[in-house]
Amino acid sequence: MNSPAKRNIAETPTARQRRVWDRSAPSYDKQIAFFERVQFAGGREWLGARARGRVLEVAIGTGRNLPYYPQDATVVGVDLSPAMLDIARRRAADLGRAVDLREGDAEELPFAPASFDTVVCALSLCSIPHPARAIDDMKRVLVPGGRLLLLDHIGSTWPAVRAAQWLLERLTIRAAGEHFTRRQLPLVRAAGFTIVEAERSKAGTVERVHAVRSD
Repeated sequence: MNSPAKRNIAETPTARQRRVWDRSAPSYDKQIAFFERVQFAGGREWLGARARGRVLEVAIGTGRNLPYYPQDATVVGVDLSPAMLDIARRRAADLGRAVDLREGDAEELPFAPASFDTVVCALSLCSIPHPARAIDDMKRVLVPGGRLLLLDHIGSTWPAVRAAQWLLERLTIRAAGEHFTRRQLPLVRAAGFTIVEAERSKAGTVERVHAVRSD
C-alpha cells in the first residue's frame, strides 16, 4: 500500500484542491465572513446586480452568492468539492431557491458551448491551478454577448504590500494552492473578452471585473 507521502507526490493539482476544499468546508463560512466585511465588502452584491438569465457560478463553494442573484435568474453551480456543495445545497434550501448544483472542474466545465448568459466566479481563480484554462472554458459556455463577472484578490499596486503577498504565498501555494500575486484581468483580455468594468480597491488587492464575450 502506498504511504500518504507517496500518494501526495502523485496527486494532481486538481485533486489537491479538491482535498483542500473538502477539508476546509466546515469552517469556510466562518473564516471568510471577516474578510468579506473588511476586504471584499459589497463584492457579492456587485456580482448579483449584474447577473442575468441563465447563470453559471464556477467554484460556487458554500453558495454565499446565492442570496444576491435576481429571483428570475436560473442558477447552476459547479464546484470541485462535494463537501462544499453539501453546504451550498443546505443554503439553497434555506433560501427557498432552486439551484442545480454539480461536482465539476472549472478547467473542464461539464456543459455544452453557449449554455449560459452569465458566468460568475468569486474568490476562486486565485486557487484554480490553471486560471487561463478556466477563463477560456468560461468563455466557451457563454453565449455571444454573455457576461463574465469576477471578484478576487490580486497582487497589490503598493510595492510593500505586494512584497508581503509574495512572501505569504511561498507558504500558501504549497499548503493550499492559494496565490496572492495573480491578476485575472490580463487573462480575461487574452481570452478575447471585451472589458465593460474593472475596479480595483484596498491598495489594489481586490478587483471586480465585468466583461462580455464579443465574438
